[in-house]
Amino acid sequence: MKPKAPAAKAPSEALLLEIATKHFHSIETLETRNSDSLDFHDVAVWSIRNALAAAFAAGQAAAR
Repeated sequence: MKPKAPAAKAPSEALLLEIATKHFHSIETLETRNSDSLDFHDVAVWSIRNALAAAFAAGQAAAR
C-alpha cells in the first residue's frame, strides 16, 4: 500500500494577490466587487501562463 501524500496547504490570500497583481496588471484585488467592469478582466494568454507558472513554483517551494 502506497503512503498517502501530505494534504496540500491552501495558498495564502497575500500570495495569490501578489501573483495576480504581478501578472495581471489591471487587477487590484481578488475580492468580488459585484461589478462586471471590476470583476471581469481581459487577460493575455501569456500572462495567464506566467501566473500559473509562478503559482506552481510557489507550490513547489511550499512543499519543501
